[in-house]
Amino acid sequence: MNKRRVILVTDGDIVAQRALEDVAKELGARVISRSGGHPTPLDGEDVIRFILMTPHDPVIVMVDDNGSRGQGPGENVIKALCLDHRITVIGILAVASDTRYVRGAKVDFSVDRNGRIVDAAVNKNGYRLRSKRKVLFGDTVDILRKIHSPILVGIGDIGKMRGADHFRRGCPITREALRIIIELDCARPHALAPTFL
Repeated sequence: MNKRRVILVTDGDIVAQRALEDVAKELGARVISRSGGHPTPLDGEDVIRFILMTPHDPVIVMVDDNGSRGQGPGENVIKALCLDHRITVIGILAVASDTRYVRGAKVDFSVDRNGRIVDAAVNKNGYRLRSKRKVLFGDTVDILRKIHSPILVGIGDIGKMRGADHFRRGCPITREALRIIIELDCARPHALAPTFL
């Protein structure tokens, strides 16, 4: 059986869910809507079952810890998906937030509030950070430090960013970030599954 291609998004609130569902239709992807929630309402086994039931991929899965300390429900789903031999996580969209007391995760690059690819992390509103370490801070991102993913893209608060990514505008920032992940995967001859370091 061919592995199912999955994109993880570290946000699950209702605004992010609507944005992802709208954008997925344009890009020919599928969203596991039931993975939406603040925090993620499903466990890893349930999410995997829904992924395998979808008629085609790539499949977008929302993961959200709602600020839980330690390894929360969203991070548990991430780990389960990365360890399942039937799934290939082709990319991760790391969403910035104002969550305190997190270590953050290093992104490969980000898509800022203007839809530009920047060689840095961004904040919740999609503005480029000045740090040269490219570390993005947000809920449900600390576990990403332990994962080697084909691509880790930073983005501001999905569907928001002070109106820059509003659904009435077509969620242009979210659309661009997901489009890049999908296109890079298509250009990759043999996508490597993320592994825990």
